[in-house]
This record gives sequence, structure tokens and C-alpha cells, in this order.
Amino acid sequence: MLYTLVRALAVVALKVLCRLEVAGREHVPERGAVILAANHVSNVDPVVLGCAIRRKLHYMAKEELFRNPVFAWFLRRIQLFPISRGQADPSAFRRSLALLRKGEALLIFPEGTRGDGRHLQPGKAGAGMLALRSGCPVVPIYLEGTAAVMPRGARLPSPGAIRVWIGPPLVFRETARDGREFYSALSQEIMEAIARLQAGVQQSLIHGAPSDSRSS
Repeated sequence: MLYTLVRALAVVALKVLCRLEVAGREHVPERGAVILAANHVSNVDPVVLGCAIRRKLHYMAKEELFRNPVFAWFLRRIQLFPISRGQADPSAFRRSLALLRKGEALLIFPEGTRGDGRHLQPGKAGAGMLALRSGCPVVPIYLEGTAAVMPRGARLPSPGAIRVWIGPPLVFRETARDGREFYSALSQEIMEAIARLQAGVQQSLIHGAPSDSRSS
């Protein structure tokens, strides 16, 4: 399949250019529905996570990328689907929920847009809503190094170290509560879990590289 081929090529590129290292893969369920929720600082983040996670992932991507029919075909074949940024997108939410109900793995960026690489942004309400409605585990992930490898405005990545920390899953139980404010609070819980991983990065770097080592 095209996804498998593209991932294999990306793994080789990341090993050569970026010395990709991963810790905490044991927190990602081998099967069944799961949401992978990561911080977002670079356009290379989805590629890195697709290589770091051994399961096949589904991704959201800004709808502007799908305007070219040929490129849109390619993106869909590697399991991307469009989302409208800056506004609620019911169709993307329904697609995400349907994938999770089929037992798939879905990558999301709760912040909704790229950050500055130093400070985490608040989570958007949609992430909390999806976590609650799906009822599946949410695995927090912290990426370190991608902002330097491919900063804003760069067209191609440059060599540099990338590390991925994967934390224990969160589960949000069903509740009668709903509404944007409540969903935002759930999204913030996800961001707090990512922040805890971020806070442990310096200590991890002092004691050595992530234990799972190289991507494969």
C-alpha cells in the first residue's frame, strides 16, 4: 500500500537526517480505537508521528492542501482528510468519530495550529468533544526538536535531533455535561498531560535519550 511505502521512506529519511528517538511506545494500544494527541510546532510533525507510531494513523490536514486533484488523491491514499481551520467543521468531526468507531488510530493536534516551540497553547474544544463522544483512550505525546528541523517558512527539513515522548492514556467517561466550555476543559486536561511530558524533557535529556531508541 502507498501508506506503507511512504512511511518506510520517511523512516529512512528521519533516521539519516534527524536521529529520531522515541520513548513510551508501550502506551499506544496495538489495536482498537485511540486518539493520539500531540503538541504542534512544525509541518513535519505529522510525518514524524507517522514514523514514531507503529500503527497506521489517520490524519486531519487543512482543506487548502486538497485543492489540487492529484495531490488530494495522494493525501487521501496516505490517510489524510480535510478540515476547515478557524471554524467548526462538522464533516471532519463526523469523519473522525466514524474512524474511531471502526477501531482506527487518529492523530490530532489539540492546539489547532502550530505553536512557537516553547509554550503550549490552550486546547480547542473540538479535541475534548471528540474524546468524550468517542469514549476511546487519548494518548498524550510531546515532540521535541521539530521546530529546529523544519521551522516556519522552511520548504525542506534540515538535519537535527528529534525526540518523541509518549505518555499514559487518558480516558474520559460519559457524563451528562456538555457544551463548549466543558469540552474546552477536557481539551485542557489533554494539554496538561502533554505539558507534564514537556516538563520531564530536561530531566530525560540529563539521564540519556528516550529508552525506546530508534524509529522502525
